[in-house]
Amino acid sequence: MERSASAVMKTALITGITGQDGSYLAEFLVSKGYRVFGMVRRTSSENLWRVHHLHDRIELVFGDLLDQNSLISALKQTEPDEVYNLAAQTFVPTSWNQPVLTGEFTGLGVTKMLEAVRFINPKIRFFQASSSEMFGSTGDFPQNEKTPFHPRSPYGAAKAYGHHMTVNYRESYGLFACSGILFNHESPRRGLEFVTRKISYGVGLIKHGIRRTLTLGNVDARRDWGYAPEYVEAMWMMLQQDSADDYVIATGETHSVREFVERALTRAGLSWEDHVEFDPRLVRPAEVDKLVGDASKAKQVLGWKPTTRFAELVDLMVDADMDQVQSEIESGEISRTRLTTVR
Repeated sequence: MERSASAVMKTALITGITGQDGSYLAEFLVSKGYRVFGMVRRTSSENLWRVHHLHDRIELVFGDLLDQNSLISALKQTEPDEVYNLAAQTFVPTSWNQPVLTGEFTGLGVTKMLEAVRFINPKIRFFQASSSEMFGSTGDFPQNEKTPFHPRSPYGAAKAYGHHMTVNYRESYGLFACSGILFNHESPRRGLEFVTRKISYGVGLIKHGIRRTLTLGNVDARRDWGYAPEYVEAMWMMLQQDSADDYVIATGETHSVREFVERALTRAGLSWEDHVEFDPRLVRPAEVDKLVGDASKAKQVLGWKPTTRFAELVDLMVDADMDQVQSEIESGEISRTRLTTVR
């Protein structure tokens, strides 16, 4: 691929473009005038619904974080100025069932992409999506860039490996490589397997008479929840700085799963007592009781700060999912008769 010498448009390559963050980041970069490539795996049924509305404004290339050669090929084909590595096995419970795959994809895959960048063009600016799950049960609150890691899941451990490798490539090879230590961030595009979306979509099903109850595990776990579109803007801000560094991205507020579900049910005019059940099988083998971030550095250096508060986030997710369930009923995707007895 040849690029015109007079071209001023920046090019970005996003791994994980079909996920929540990837889709919002693609929207944001397109609005900034970027040429946006999304890396997807060569599968027969790629899940593209989150970026379908961008089909004529983004370009897809094939690649896999488990395949070094495919990453090199993707970089050669796209010639990006910036790479955003958002792809990972991101669901913590699944990491307990597939710890080796999680380690290879979420951890080692970062090294493979960094090595591909170093080999193809070390001037590429690189962003790694690190996670608050790396802190695990550190015991220090709030957590910032200097807080020690004590991951409590294969996912958290794999993310910590990828984070440290990003730091190593920056310090050892001089790559412009940043890690965003992202605390929980949600939206209507969150996967249904995640507790926040499980709650908001479940409330939609209950409100429309499809289900009677919502089954949850540890409702006392506390998290720092923000709004995903605001977090992807922070990713971009990191790569626009004069020097590369790592930043915690968080709201600084902590709320429990119980608070989330209570707010969601209230938004729909429902009650906790009538619709929530507890299932101990949904509790993680090693639970992380509390995560809350200190984003002071991001505010001071990047000028970034969150604007969507917790209650507003829950409300917008519930409203979106009540509309989603209604749409699925009208289209015949779900049936009241077929699912009346499903919890």
